[in-house]
Amino acid sequence: MSLHPVARSGRRVALAGAAALTATLALAAPAAAHAEVEADQAQALAENVTLTFVSEAESASAGFTELRVVLPEGIAPADVTLEGAPKGWKLKATDDGYTVGGPAMKAGVDAEHKIKVRQLPDAKEIAFKTVEVYSDGKISRWIELPTGGAEPEQPAPVLELKAAAPGAKPISPSPSSSPTDSAPPSPTPAATELPAEAAGSETDAKAAEEDEDSSAGLVVGGVVVALLVVGGGAWWLVKRRGASSQS
Repeated sequence: MSLHPVARSGRRVALAGAAALTATLALAAPAAAHAEVEADQAQALAENVTLTFVSEAESASAGFTELRVVLPEGIAPADVTLEGAPKGWKLKATDDGYTVGGPAMKAGVDAEHKIKVRQLPDAKEIAFKTVEVYSDGKISRWIELPTGGAEPEQPAPVLELKAAAPGAKPISPSPSSSPTDSAPPSPTPAATELPAEAAGSETDAKAAEEDEDSSAGLVVGGVVVALLVVGGGAWWLVKRRGASSQS
């Protein structure tokens, strides 16, 4: 009795088992690309803290062009300044955070930027939801928070904070500039200038006066023509009567 069929069957079973184990490990492993945040002073109510964000590239054909970050409660967009970023990238404040972006980076290169925060909030941990934009239009969202103990597939960068130092207190919020503050002041009209409504009223008044003058001229002209017609008719009638009496 030959043992070759049994050996072949054993190899098939071993290969199938190895493939199943590989698939299981691949599913259990975390995502290759992710976004992270670190701090030079990870402590509640710490002031002038530098945060470093790293977004790992997950595209082999396109590079990062922009990162959109949602700030946690307790950090206002006005409290953030850019400390470092890829060449040519700039920071722009938004309603709920900021964006930092610029020329497209090389494909496969991680994006790292640093911001300085005026003060960290009084919390145990803070999350920075991050949206990554690639040059080919692809968008990767790292915005999920842990719920019910389950680990999210695309977790938002989370920074754990130590308890605040004794005596540390929240500082007053940064003054935020309103649209009226940044807008240039409206020029004050000179004494010789008129507002649009007044100018329109004056124009209408002049037009009405011109219409009245023209109407009066037409009336006077009509009276003169009528007098000429009446006078001519009377002259013709007198002349005709004189000719009749001579004959």
